[in-house]
Amino acid sequence: MDEHDTIYKLLFAHDRMIQDLLVGFLPEKWVAALDLESLEKTNGSYVTDDLRGRHGDAVWRIRWGEEWLYVYLLLEFQSSVDRFMALRIMVYTGLLHQDLIRRGELGADRKLPSVLPVVLYNGERRWRAPTDVRALVQPPPDGLERFQPDQAFLLIDEGAYSADDRQPINNLVAALFRLEHHRSSDEVAGLLQLLVKWLSGPEQAGLRRAYLEWLRRRLPKWFPGETFPEMHDLQEAYEMIANRFEEWKERQRLAGVAQGVEQGRLDGERALVLRQIQHRFGTVPPTLRLRLQSASQAELEHLADRILDATSVDDLFQ
Repeated sequence: MDEHDTIYKLLFAHDRMIQDLLVGFLPEKWVAALDLESLEKTNGSYVTDDLRGRHGDAVWRIRWGEEWLYVYLLLEFQSSVDRFMALRIMVYTGLLHQDLIRRGELGADRKLPSVLPVVLYNGERRWRAPTDVRALVQPPPDGLERFQPDQAFLLIDEGAYSADDRQPINNLVAALFRLEHHRSSDEVAGLLQLLVKWLSGPEQAGLRRAYLEWLRRRLPKWFPGETFPEMHDLQEAYEMIANRFEEWKERQRLAGVAQGVEQGRLDGERALVLRQIQHRFGTVPPTLRLRLQSASQAELEHLADRILDATSVDDLFQ
């Protein structure tokens, strides 16, 4: 399990994140019938009949409608494209059902509950692998179609979501995706300000700590080589990161000014050397003008020293 999976497990161990995931990323009408306050975290680790361990990431159940009809959310956190992810999801779903049978948690009708498998993907490349098992299976002979497995999962490609400006930033999960794939320091500062506001209540203390841990792990990627003092709360983290971004932008501005001054000085020296060459030899061919335009400080000094001794423009540039 990589660091990304670990911190996502920490974040999505909170029911507020699951609520925002359901409401913000599932447009189906049946979501409105979910009792969001009934969310419960359940067992997400299973052992197969041959005693090999298989581990899901986070499994929740929720009341749907008037009856306790359970919808199980099987979350797979993925940071690289897995062509056979749909097959893995089918296996996890089967293990979940087996576990419910063993623990006697089926309803009076002895039917298996519905499962909503969700894959959160945050890789740099867009997801291209199949999202259902049927696409992984060779076409069967006529008449055998109904005997083939058919399991799909809901894919949430964070990068694609973040790149779509039409997508609203209306909940914690959306803010997380935008932070993962932010396009500017100002966007990061604005998102952190929203998190401070949304997680201000005392009941959100655990989730605040989870986001603070996520930030602690992201800082080396945002500010390579820099060190930060320990952060104790989101407000402090927001202020510290916003100030560091401002310092970074100021350093970039000063570096740009210095670079501009240096470039202006070089351009002036190139113009001076060109006038000296024209005064000594007359017209300078276009190819040699191009070489002069890219000449370094040392090359300009060398040309200036050779102008009086060279016998021609070609000799000067040899």
